[in-house]
Amino acid sequence: MPANFAEVWVNRVIQNLITTDIAPWLDGIPELDTTIAEMGSGEASEMNVIHIPRSNFNPNVLLNNTTYPIALQAYTDDEVVVALDKFQTEVTTLSDDKITGASYAVIDYATKPHTRSINMKKFKKAIHAIAPAANTTTTPVIVATGTPLVVGGLPTLTYEDLVTLKDRLDQDNISPDGRRLVLCSRHWNDLLRDRRWFGDKLVNYNAGTPAPQIAGFELFQYNGNPIFTSVGLKKAFGSVVATGDREASVAFWVGGIAKKTGMTKQYFSPAALNPTTQSNQLNYRHYFIAVPFQDKAVGAIY
Repeated sequence: MPANFAEVWVNRVIQNLITTDIAPWLDGIPELDTTIAEMGSGEASEMNVIHIPRSNFNPNVLLNNTTYPIALQAYTDDEVVVALDKFQTEVTTLSDDKITGASYAVIDYATKPHTRSINMKKFKKAIHAIAPAANTTTTPVIVATGTPLVVGGLPTLTYEDLVTLKDRLDQDNISPDGRRLVLCSRHWNDLLRDRRWFGDKLVNYNAGTPAPQIAGFELFQYNGNPIFTSVGLKKAFGSVVATGDREASVAFWVGGIAKKTGMTKQYFSPAALNPTTQSNQLNYRHYFIAVPFQDKAVGAIY
């Protein structure tokens, strides 16, 4: 890669990371307005870190007050320090012919596999981080209750299950505006089969039509949701699926999610420095995170 092309290449990669192979269920969640601190640049322990202000301050509301002066409440907040997830691709070897040029066609041919792989992994990590770890009073995790399609199979998702999840969020006073439910493929197919409730309501939002709204949720489909055990516990990211495990659908409130895209770095070694292989070497490092602000306003159905 000629030196004068390096910046053009990495800028194109950054553009592709945020415009292609995207996750529609994260659309509309604004990037946090906070500065990224780079720690240990160039080292194996390099990190992108952000500071997120978090407030638990909820002032009391007075109704028909006749007592003055009004009582004072002290404002209290804190902040959390979050390290963005680091995604690195394995090194790709390229011939001289494949790295000569600055046209998008040349750049995309060499780098699209990297951007696609990074986005696939970072969105899977994001939905895993958003999903609650287990059922609590503020993070509902419920089991689907529909009749299995086959004897001994997994229960199917029903409209009543969506209402049950809605009710749990209602009880926790989560705003009805901005609720999203990212259905795993199995649950999406369950709804497709339930013509009585859904019929043709599950439109193809990727074709430009809006996401369907059912039971107060914007519905999305994603084939990469977290795995839960048979007793409703979220497994660690990347865990091997065991007997009884099942992919879950994940619900969240848009206003409760923090999202931040960090730095993207390009690493390139020219063929002239690799006499044994006589090939150019290329890979990328990218930082990103999407997590709930707190253990609230998220849920799951498994």
